[in-house]
Amino acid sequence: MLDHLIADSQGAVPIQPVTEDGLAAVLGRLGEVERRWIESTAYIGAAGKVALVPDAGGRLQRVLVGVKPGEELWGLAALPDALPKGTYRLEGDFSGAAVTSYALGWALGCYAFTRYKSRDKGWADLVWPEHADRGKVEALARGIALARDLINTPAEDMGPPELAAAAQDLAKRHGARCTVITGEDLLKQNYPTIHAVGRAGPKPPCLVDIVWGDESAPKLTLVGKGVCFDTGGLDIKTAGGMKLMKKDMGGAATLLGLASAIMDAKLPVRLRVLVPAVENSVAANAFRPMDIIKTRKGITVEVGNTDAEGRLILCDALHEACTEKPELLIDMATLTGAARVALGPDLPALFTHDDKLAEQLVAKGFAEGDPMWRLPLWKPYRAMIASPIADINNVSDSGFAGAITAALYLDTFVPEEISWAHIDTYAWNQKNRPGRPEGGEALCLRTLFALIEERFVRATR
Repeated sequence: MLDHLIADSQGAVPIQPVTEDGLAAVLGRLGEVERRWIESTAYIGAAGKVALVPDAGGRLQRVLVGVKPGEELWGLAALPDALPKGTYRLEGDFSGAAVTSYALGWALGCYAFTRYKSRDKGWADLVWPEHADRGKVEALARGIALARDLINTPAEDMGPPELAAAAQDLAKRHGARCTVITGEDLLKQNYPTIHAVGRAGPKPPCLVDIVWGDESAPKLTLVGKGVCFDTGGLDIKTAGGMKLMKKDMGGAATLLGLASAIMDAKLPVRLRVLVPAVENSVAANAFRPMDIIKTRKGITVEVGNTDAEGRLILCDALHEACTEKPELLIDMATLTGAARVALGPDLPALFTHDDKLAEQLVAKGFAEGDPMWRLPLWKPYRAMIASPIADINNVSDSGFAGAITAALYLDTFVPEEISWAHIDTYAWNQKNRPGRPEGGEALCLRTLFALIEERFVRATR
C-alpha cells in the first residue's frame, strides 16, 4: 500500500480533484487545448468520474477526478487501480487535512488481500502531497491493512494460536510486552468463561495481553472479541449464518489494527490490549445450554444460548481490564445480528454510560467519515437477562432489543465510574467501493484513533 506513495516526482502527471461547482474555475486555469478536450467530452466533474486529458501528441497530460466536498478520503481511492500504471502528483490548493486524506485514500486504494491469490495488475504511484501528515497516513494505513488481513484470513490459518502470534509479532515490532495464557492455564489463572467457550475448539483458547508505553502515561485499554470461528456451538448456526464466521474475530482484529496505529504514531498513552481468542466449536466437551459458569468477577452466568459466546469471553477480559482503572476503556465485538438489523452493515452500534464520550465519538465519526450510532444502555431491559438460578443469563428469551441486552450483559462487568465504550461492529464490506474492497473492514478505527489522538495528545500539551 504505502509503496505506492513515493518521493520522486520526475515525470509525474498532475491529478486535479474538482467539484461540479468548481469545474468552471479549474477549466479557466487550463490551456485552450486541454479545456476544449474536456468540454468536448461533456465532463461535468461528477463525484467519482475521471477525465483523462491528452497533450497534443496523444500522451496523458492531466487527470481530472470529481470529488464531493468534505469527502477527500475516498476522492482518489479508485485511481491507483483505474489509472494507467505510472507516477502522478496532486495538483491544487488544499489544506493539510485534505491532502492527508487524499494520501490515505490513495494508500487504501492500493490494498488487496493476496495471501491466496496473486494480483497481476500493478498500481499507479502518487507523489507524497506537500503538507500531508505522512506519519499519520502511514500509521493508519498499516493499522487498517493489518485488521483487514487478519479478518480476511480463513479460520484454518487464523485460529487462536495464529491470532496470538500476529499480536506477538505486532508487540515485538514496537517493543511492547506481550503475554499469552493458553488452554488449561486459563482456568489456573481464573479466566473460566474464555476456557469454557474455547475448550471444544481444535486449537486451544487463549488470552492475549499486550502492554506498551510509559507507565506514567494515561491508561488506555482495548478489549477485542477474538472468536476465530463461530459454529454457534451446540446451538449450531445454519449454513448461511455460519458462512462469514471467519470474521467473528473482527473486533479483535480492528483493535489490534488500532493498537498498531497508536504505537506507530507514538501516542502518549499507557496502552493495554486484551484479546480473548477462541473457536466456538461442536464437540463432546463443548459447553452446553443451561450450564452455569462462574466468571472471573465471581458473577455466575446461566448459558441460555451457546451462540451468544462473544459476551462470555469478553466479560472475563473486561473485568481484568477494569482492575487497572483505565482512563478510557473500549471494547469492540462482532456481537449481535440485532445491531445489523437496526443499523445495517456500515454503522456500528455504540453503547456507553458516558454521555460526553458518546457525543465525542459520534461527532468524530461523522467528521472522519467513519461513523457509529449510539444506542441506549436501557437499564429496565436488564430484567430480560435475569436467571432464576444464576446471577445473570447470557441471553434473553425475548426476541427484542438483542444488541441492548448484550451490551447490558457487558455493562454488568464494568464499574459505572470507568469511561467505557462498547462498539458492536460488522467488520465487513458487503461490496466493492473505492478503497474499501469486499471483505474484512476496520470500521471505526479511524474514528477511535482521532478521538484518542485528540484526547491524550492535547492532555500532554
